[in-house]
Amino acid sequence: MFPGLGKGINPRKMASMMKQMGIDINEIENVEEVIIRTPEKELIFKDAQVTIMDAKGMKTYQVVGTAQEVAREAKIPEEDIRLVMEQTKASESDARSALKETKGDIAAAILKLSKTG
Repeated sequence: MFPGLGKGINPRKMASMMKQMGIDINEIENVEEVIIRTPEKELIFKDAQVTIMDAKGMKTYQVVGTAQEVAREAKIPEEDIRLVMEQTKASESDARSALKETKGDIAAAILKLSKTG
């Protein structure tokens, strides 16, 4: 990252150089939990250490810890459930289950319930 600097750089000197370049690094104290959510899963860090690097207004967050991966259940919109119920005369729980099984595919859920009903 810094040409001419070997492995044995003094941390204070590095901090001073970064400060001169307008880079400020701080740790967020007492972090209890960090959650990263994607549509398919959550990464949960219970033992997270979080550092913020502020380089001229551009903040970068670094998370260090052990992540627990948890699959997320897809949210089914209420209007999709109602539509499947109307088209198949199924109960709300059956319509919701069919939509979960088909990963939210309305047409597949209607077909599934029409075949079983």
